Amino acid sequence: MAKLEFIRFTPMREVVEGDFIRWEPDRLAKPIPKLPQLFWDSGEPWCEANHWALTKANGMVGADIKTVTALMKHLAAYASWLERPERPKLDWRHFPMRQADRAIVQFRGELIRQRDILALIRPSTATARMAAVIQFYRYAGVHGFVERTSPMWADRQVLIPFFDDVGFKRTMMRISSELAIPNRARPGAKLEDGLIPLRPEHAELLLKFTKEAGLIELHYMLALGILSGARLETVSTLEVRHIENARPDACMPGFYLVKVGPGTGVATKFDVSGELLVPTFLIDALKGYAYSMQRIRRQALASEANRGRLFLTVRGNPYEPQSFNRLMTDLRRRATAGGLRFMESFKFHQTRATYGSMMMELALQVTDVKSAVAFLRDAMLHKDETMTFRYVRFVQNTPVKALISKEFTALFSGVIDRDWNKFDA
Repeated sequence: MAKLEFIRFTPMREVVEGDFIRWEPDRLAKPIPKLPQLFWDSGEPWCEANHWALTKANGMVGADIKTVTALMKHLAAYASWLERPERPKLDWRHFPMRQADRAIVQFRGELIRQRDILALIRPSTATARMAAVIQFYRYAGVHGFVERTSPMWADRQVLIPFFDDVGFKRTMMRISSELAIPNRARPGAKLEDGLIPLRPEHAELLLKFTKEAGLIELHYMLALGILSGARLETVSTLEVRHIENARPDACMPGFYLVKVGPGTGVATKFDVSGELLVPTFLIDALKGYAYSMQRIRRQALASEANRGRLFLTVRGNPYEPQSFNRLMTDLRRRATAGGLRFMESFKFHQTRATYGSMMMELALQVTDVKSAVAFLRDAMLHKDETMTFRYVRFVQNTPVKALISKEFTALFSGVIDRDWNKFDA
């Protein structure tokens, strides 16, 4: 599997002294502290991709390092797909006359499958990933990194209408590839990030599985997602002191409030300030884990700055997106092998959607929509109520779907005869 690493790049310049050449740092160029670089599974660098990243980072196309990193992450997904052992190895530089044999064409089909069938990626991710790969290939074509015996793809001109600052209608022409993937949302009710919640019984089975499998850190991280709606960036930046300083909620016996957001050291989306609503039994369990031998061993390996983190890896490091993604991949594989078929395309963020749908369903049983939205907005730290209202629609539509499913089954199941033996001559 291809790996994306970050290096400190120091620009160098050659200095000729007599018959010798020596290199020294270029004082006129700025170093790049976190330049993304791609490496194949063998450890060899993907030189062409790394050349592209350096060119972009140097500002030749006006991109900052965050943009370059995002593009290289998409390219890393492409590189990992190229190296998957279960499929024939493809040369990304080769463009056979038959389009179906081309690596980029097959990768496009894989992205659409992941979007529409497996629901592993969002429509916007599929669009951005394909656009990044196409952008790299355009660069590779200009610099002669790929074979040009046949066209890579067919481009077309697209006219985009717009109005200028004084109200006159104008058109802008852009070049679009036939391989581009339109950003089309999947049909059906979706909540945050296009995901759907787990069923309550599935959430219970998941937590039972992680507990019995001895995946203690993952068990408590998933529990925080399901029982408090915390995002991954919030869970991974929690410290022991935040759990110790949690205070009982005066209005909700059996729950504690944990402060998060700016000034607390706990990351939240859009830097929203608020308090997580955490059940008392989970607070007690987390306090016990904080001083368990398993966590103390990990804490002993951590740096001074990270020792307070509640969740640490086996090497004493905080959980980063890449390390946690590997953890989730292993969980999906083990859980699916253990019979939990709903885990095939599971994502951590579904725990948040699960929490939101369960809390909204309970809130609507005792109050009106306006009050329920206000409660859930604060509990889930939503920036505004737009996302919260999705939970209202989702919860209100669920009984309708259940009733229709039940009535259709009762009405038509007897009409469709599945005994094919009676039709044999």
